[in-house]
Amino acid sequence: MNQTGGEGEEEMKQYHVKSIRLNGIPRKVVADPEQRLIRIIREQLGFTGTKLGCGVGQCGVCNVLLDGKVTRSCITPWSKVPEGADIVTIEGIGTPDHLHALQYAFIIKGAIQCGFCTPGFIVAAKGLLEVNPSPTRDEVRDWFQKHWTACRCTGYVQVVDAVMEAAAILRGEKTMTCLDELYKDGDTIWGSRYPRPSAIYKATGTMDYGDDLYGKMPQETLFAVPVCPETHHARVLKIDYTEALKMPGVVKVVTAEDIKANKGTNRIRGQQGSGSMSGDGWERRMIVPEGDKIRQWGECVAIVCADTEQNARAAAAAVVVELEQLPELLHVKDAMAQGAVKVYDEIPDLADIPNCFNVRPIIKGEDTKPLIDKAKYVVDDEFYSSRQPHLTLETDCGFGYFDEEGRITIQSKSICVYRHQLMIARGIGMAPSKIRIIMNPMGATFGYKVAPTNEFLIAICVIATGRPVYMRLDMKEHITRTPKRSPFLMKIRLGADEKGMLVGGEHYWYVDHGPYSESSQDLTNKGSQFFMAPYHLDSVRGCGYTIFTNHRWSAAFRAYGSPQTYWGGETAMDMLAHECGMDPFEFRVQNVIRPGDSFAHGQKPEVYPFQELIEKVRPLYEEAKKRAAAGSTEEIKKGVGISFGIYNSNDDGADDASSNIELTKDGVILYNTWEDHGQGADAGCVGTAHEALKPLGLRPEQIRLECNDTAKAPNSGAAAASRCQVMVGNAIVDSCNKLLEAMKKPDGTYRTYDEMVAEGIPTFYEGYWQAKTRDNSGEVITCTGMDDTTGEGYPFSNHMFGIFLAEVSVNTKTGKTTVDRFTLASDVGAICNLDVVDGQQYGGLAQGIGLALSEDFIDMHKHNNLVACGLPYVKDVPDELKLIHQMMPREFGPFGASGTGEMPLSAPHPAIGNAIFNATGVRIKELPCSPDKVLAGLKK
Repeated sequence: MNQTGGEGEEEMKQYHVKSIRLNGIPRKVVADPEQRLIRIIREQLGFTGTKLGCGVGQCGVCNVLLDGKVTRSCITPWSKVPEGADIVTIEGIGTPDHLHALQYAFIIKGAIQCGFCTPGFIVAAKGLLEVNPSPTRDEVRDWFQKHWTACRCTGYVQVVDAVMEAAAILRGEKTMTCLDELYKDGDTIWGSRYPRPSAIYKATGTMDYGDDLYGKMPQETLFAVPVCPETHHARVLKIDYTEALKMPGVVKVVTAEDIKANKGTNRIRGQQGSGSMSGDGWERRMIVPEGDKIRQWGECVAIVCADTEQNARAAAAAVVVELEQLPELLHVKDAMAQGAVKVYDEIPDLADIPNCFNVRPIIKGEDTKPLIDKAKYVVDDEFYSSRQPHLTLETDCGFGYFDEEGRITIQSKSICVYRHQLMIARGIGMAPSKIRIIMNPMGATFGYKVAPTNEFLIAICVIATGRPVYMRLDMKEHITRTPKRSPFLMKIRLGADEKGMLVGGEHYWYVDHGPYSESSQDLTNKGSQFFMAPYHLDSVRGCGYTIFTNHRWSAAFRAYGSPQTYWGGETAMDMLAHECGMDPFEFRVQNVIRPGDSFAHGQKPEVYPFQELIEKVRPLYEEAKKRAAAGSTEEIKKGVGISFGIYNSNDDGADDASSNIELTKDGVILYNTWEDHGQGADAGCVGTAHEALKPLGLRPEQIRLECNDTAKAPNSGAAAASRCQVMVGNAIVDSCNKLLEAMKKPDGTYRTYDEMVAEGIPTFYEGYWQAKTRDNSGEVITCTGMDDTTGEGYPFSNHMFGIFLAEVSVNTKTGKTTVDRFTLASDVGAICNLDVVDGQQYGGLAQGIGLALSEDFIDMHKHNNLVACGLPYVKDVPDELKLIHQMMPREFGPFGASGTGEMPLSAPHPAIGNAIFNATGVRIKELPCSPDKVLAGLKK
């Protein structure tokens, strides 16, 4: 216990010294008794393979074995660690040179994506196999559920596959193969399951993520904590940080005045205005100054920079912010209501709708009103999608410093390093050429890091203090302060004739984009680009309206804009099938897009794969219906739901990408910014280059990556819009072709590196690709944007197609829905790496289950942890996830490839909603399909 001395003496803090064994090595450790074991392992002992995620025991990334038991070290205080304890971390299980069977199995089974949760899973699995060497798949899943071990990327199937494989190896039924032997000279890795290059480091805990790198920063590095008042809408009257400056370790309190002193505008360069937008896209302040307004929860008004996190957080809590509370607009309907308060007084409203700043019409074919008015069958209804949280297990973190050339250098979770360089430059008062952005290895983003979140705050602190600065949000801060998926309010009207053929469709959608217009135009366009996209529909009318609110600002989230649109469209299609008296699957088959048909925005897709996919799914659908009929009881109702989805594989319009290659004595180096937030950029780069360079006979390990650093690599664009395999892949192929052409001798053989140097032939080549498509006459054109008046255009080079089949059980007493099985039949073109594509599709389906049933972000006081936000754990996702791959080659994809990462989250959730209706007759139109909504529907 603490003791206090005589008058004037400071309180004496007591520490506990204990002897432990860490990874088999005896150690004597002195620590604060209340300090969490995760901090002692990482910060005092330097074993950073154990990760810090949620900090409250909800994710399991911090798992260690404590005296043989799986233990979440983030909630275990030092006082609870026994004297003589035996602690095993991921580093004690195996190393890159001596892999444990579990690490080997996770690598070869494709069970690793971002890898942030991988050490926690491997440690937990080791604990299982030590007590149960022959587990069933259900026992593996039960174990991970029991120990709160979560993943946001994988969908869990490959994780369980890996544990089963490792168990067989440890029982002597299978053997481990040296990873180098997985590739034989002359093999192709394109289209194979060759392990992603980073997997070995992720499996052994040796890859450094942002928080791991902080511990390796110079001693003078400061920790920065933003001061963020917990209000949605208020005027900042006064910021008083006099007491904070007096507190231990505080070096500086940074405010908007420091930005002004550096001649910065204190604004983020968001989406620039066009003919359809009011305002100029510069609404977002970096730090809210005195006299200005906070327009969403948790906006920064000051940043405390101190020597330690503990001191910085204590001082941040001492900053006093005086506020004038203002009316809060927390739903798009409130913001649109006549007489609603303005989020920005100076930005004019459009279309006579309060707080509307963007209008995106869509016009195709005949006037739809008379067509639908005369239709035999009509659906006219309203749908609402939720504000889905990203729920990455690594929180937002990064650091900055001045590099050797005096550039302000930010290392963060950026997935668009060049775009962020431009977005923050004017705001912080520095030229883009003086800003360097480097992507850290990261624990996923799922798109939120298309938006700059901490880059500008870190930069401002580095400039103001002249010292390196690190910033890490805890999980509560991360969830409440980072952007989310935009909710759509959709008003949809569909008509069909007496034969059940679609005659016209109307879609009016209202996008809740929070208080910033950043990236809103492309998002709003998705409401027209994917409305009824899978179907033959000659006549469409509609318009999208983007609305300012005071809720969380919106950024990219996997499948950007399509989950909202398909929630409305695919639910309406199911309702219309019911009106027509037709089976929902056959109704879709009858109306599916056919060769020669175009989307609502006028462009024809590059391929028409649905007919073949339908034939693969139809027998599975019939089997599913039989299972549901046989398995239903009065208490448990079973149902089957279907949906179709399409998504794009490049940024809208004239997208482009660069990638360079350099020949070396040992092989080649690729330079690009194919950012990797877990989706497999390393596998994509190596697989594409290896295929392009086949004449050279290189082994995969001879292809080295120098990526995601604006000082070293060219601009390849953002890791978003499922664009990188197409766009960066084509640029890689272009650079490889140029190198091969230079190396080629007259006799058809290839020069060596030494011969190239001796002959004075360059060994460095630049690759480039711009998005191409064919217009409706068949001519090859550069992709275009959308017309502001008609909504027409040729925005996409490639697409991905999927049919989603959900099987659910609904408990009529509790209203809880469980997904029993899920099938995805897809066409994503030629596949570069099968394990990567499988992982993306399993993971997308898992996120779709969360979107459908549990995930939401409404109340900041409630939705501020992983459990409350509805993160799906392993028992929330079925083990029976079935993937069917069809591969129609794409003309404008490298070796016929398209993308894959976002299609699996485009439309799985309406299939689940439709299955609930099939089981119970309850039609839910607002996400998520929570038990209370099901019960309310059953009572009706």
